[in-house]
Amino acid sequence: MSDPNVAGAESGSRSYACQSCGAGLEYAPGTGSMRCPYCGREHPIAPAGRPVREHDYAELARMPPKPRGIAGAARLFACPGCGARTESDTLSERCQFCGTPLVADAASTERIVPEAILPFGIDRAGARDALRTWTSSRWFAPSSLKKVSEAETFKGSYLPYWTYDARTVSDYTGRRGVYYWVTETYTVTENGSTRTETRQVRRTRWSHAAGRVSRDFDDVLVPGTSRVASERLDKLTPWLLDRAVPYEERYLAGFQTVRYDIEPEDGLEAAKRRMAPVIESDCRHDIGGDEQRVSSVATRYSDLTYKLVLLPVWFLGYVHGGKTWQVMVNASTGEVIGQRPYSAARIIAAVLAGVAVVALIALLVVNAGARGQ
Repeated sequence: MSDPNVAGAESGSRSYACQSCGAGLEYAPGTGSMRCPYCGREHPIAPAGRPVREHDYAELARMPPKPRGIAGAARLFACPGCGARTESDTLSERCQFCGTPLVADAASTERIVPEAILPFGIDRAGARDALRTWTSSRWFAPSSLKKVSEAETFKGSYLPYWTYDARTVSDYTGRRGVYYWVTETYTVTENGSTRTETRQVRRTRWSHAAGRVSRDFDDVLVPGTSRVASERLDKLTPWLLDRAVPYEERYLAGFQTVRYDIEPEDGLEAAKRRMAPVIESDCRHDIGGDEQRVSSVATRYSDLTYKLVLLPVWFLGYVHGGKTWQVMVNASTGEVIGQRPYSAARIIAAVLAGVAVVALIALLVVNAGARGQ
């Protein structure tokens, strides 16, 4: 039996109508409901009735490859409200004419359907508060920046991420360094006279080391989109993945959802690069001693699983000094990263203050030395 709240499913895109006034429903951040932006009625989102599942990585080999160009291919959203057609390469959008929230059927076009979603936990007001706190706490920023409290542009988007679990066993070779001390004799000349003194000097005794370490990794997170630099996205961490729920299209309504354009096979290579420093740290700990040098590490991966998860981000743009500055807000924690102006006057004042402090300390040392003579 079809859902009376769902319209347009036969076109491959859907909207969700309010039972009271018929307007398009949107997901209400921080709740488990969809809300009508006009009459305010809330419609609970029924639990998916299934757990979030990790997928065996070997399944990928049995999947048909994604057709070339599909990641950037435009999708045609048919609006059931006004009948207009909106072209987009996303999984959810708004009708460009009437603003109705539209959600695509991911299973009809995506090679891999999202397994989980971390719903928006912070609404627009919360994102504005985060922006206000962030702008008011920037060091070396112009005083006028603290007056910025409103964003000129505001867009909530779900971004695709891959998560990977793996058991690793790593064989390593390296060197262990152990400190020891030797007595060194040296000559000191002072006021025309020479004397011999001794001091303790630290040396390092190196020896060969080899061994094996193991570690289980859980939910190693890798961006599934190239639209935003991964270095910027990494600054939005941590993500509250324990609050993720099984994928349900209704959480997308009212937000833009970016499709993945980084394949899971490429994501795994990025995940391995993220695992590597942790494994090397384990090797160093296993080598022991006072210093360690790791020469080689050979890692085997087993019980490898993956999943596609959607994570929420607010993209904000604010105007200051006649220029637009871009900011991103983690919509589950409120973490803010972005661009900001700097005040040359404040930086110069801080440098001069630092120089003054150093000069004062030097003067005090000189005066103390003069009094001691």
